Amino acid sequence: MTLRADHVAGTFFIGLGLLVIALSGDLPTGSLSMPGSGFLPKIVAVLTIFFGFVLVARAKETKAFATLSWSDAKHAALVVAITAAAIALFEPLGFLTTNVLLIFALLAIIERRRLLPTTIYSVGVVVTAYILFVYVLKTPLEPGPLGF
Repeated sequence: MTLRADHVAGTFFIGLGLLVIALSGDLPTGSLSMPGSGFLPKIVAVLTIFFGFVLVARAKETKAFATLSWSDAKHAALVVAITAAAIALFEPLGFLTTNVLLIFALLAIIERRRLLPTTIYSVGVVVTAYILFVYVLKTPLEPGPLGF
């Protein structure tokens, strides 16, 4: 049997789904009429596992894993590094600052977009999300050092 790209990807997603189920196992699931905090992670994990199996089952339609080009690995590693930095800065800097910096870095550094449109877009998306979550959905977000 030839190892294909979707064998690797599907197996990764199956493992990721199992990890999420294991980590969210102590969260209460609740019921359909009153879901608990573990409800959504478990649903997402089950769907991730299901689609991982779909990838593995249909893997014969993709390229062999050994023939894949890794020319974009540097780009992917940079995306992972910027995202990891945003995760590390989320609590100290809060939702607004961290997400503006995340979107700005992804667009300006990785995608090499112009700075003014990137800044306007970053601030606009994050402020819209902030208003939606805090005022419409009444969901508390991590406050930054300035209190918002």
